[in-house]
Amino acid sequence: MTCEYFGMFDISCACVGTVAEYEAFMRENTIDILLLDVNLQRDSGFLLCKRIREVSDIPIIFISARQSDDDMLTALQIGGDDYIKKPYTLSILLAKVKVVLKRIGKSGKETVSPEEGGAVNSTNIKSCNGMTLDKGTFSVTVGEKRVELKAKEFRLLECLFDNRNTIVTKERLFHEVWGDSFFSDGTLNVHIRKLREKIEKNPNEPEMITTIWGTGYLLKL
Repeated sequence: MTCEYFGMFDISCACVGTVAEYEAFMRENTIDILLLDVNLQRDSGFLLCKRIREVSDIPIIFISARQSDDDMLTALQIGGDDYIKKPYTLSILLAKVKVVLKRIGKSGKETVSPEEGGAVNSTNIKSCNGMTLDKGTFSVTVGEKRVELKAKEFRLLECLFDNRNTIVTKERLFHEVWGDSFFSDGTLNVHIRKLREKIEKNPNEPEMITTIWGTGYLLKL
């Protein structure tokens, strides 16, 4: 039904029911976005997502009848970009997919211009007050600690970095990182938590990425 609906809006889709069918399809085709159910007959969508994330950063939207917050958090923690609970509205799902397709079709943002206070910028490098972001490798260096980030984590940190020492609203983060405002707070919270685990000395008492309750986040540099 979803494939037929998407076809009405000139979005080419295919539907498969198992991991084996997915792998066979991918040997002959390429895709721009994956809508993934948690339950795949004898297989697990969670396990498939983990395998995909080892080799690809393709957008993955989970769609599932499983309603628990634990399932949603698991999906986001292993690399899912969003989690939609069944039953879902086809028009909303279409809107989410269109925004993602539009986003991945755009070129990268321009780097910020040099500014006072020690910020240094080049094609791929941004640095200020002990933090360096490398867009070429999706990595961040804080002091002497260097860690690799996933694409969404890097975009999120980059947005906070570009607006450092200023409150960045949730709505702005959704717009700049995910491309729309349809995503849930849970999606953002999980990505913030993963960032803190990678760059903060104590993720449970963050010193750099501060939560501004009810508003958004602030990166202190």
